[in-house]
Amino acid sequence: MPVIRISRRTALPAEEAWLRLTDWERHGAPVPLTRTVITTAPPTRVGTRFTARTGVAGVTFDDPMEVTLWRPPSADAPGLVRLEKHGRAVRGWAEIGVHPLPAGGADVRWHEELRLAGFPRLFDPVVAAAGRRLFGHVIDTLLRDGSRSRGGRAGRDF
Repeated sequence: MPVIRISRRTALPAEEAWLRLTDWERHGAPVPLTRTVITTAPPTRVGTRFTARTGVAGVTFDDPMEVTLWRPPSADAPGLVRLEKHGRAVRGWAEIGVHPLPAGGADVRWHEELRLAGFPRLFDPVVAAAGRRLFGHVIDTLLRDGSRSRGGRAGRDF
């Protein structure tokens, strides 16, 4: 099972970083030919479901997910959301943690373990590398171009 770990630092306050990273509809925008469809009523909470749908001309690939842990950050505690992936082609889970930094800003940690149907374990390193690149791009875009913009910028892996 490929393991993907990504860390970023941002000048955004933890609460703002959290809002941007958990704006599920915006997750598809940085991924070519992808849109995210929310299938439950707002607000986001345990039980919220959404699907990232990638494809063109009727040939689509769905990645349905469900929020199984929802703990927004507070002034003195990190936030954590856990998503379970329930698709035919993609199974596994992802966690996004947002940790307030003492001097301001936030440390973002994305940890994902996934299984792709039809891919032998031999390809796990390639899948993990592609996942780090793709999800890193999603994180950077969401932190940089959030609809609730207050400035700030994303850092690089460290």
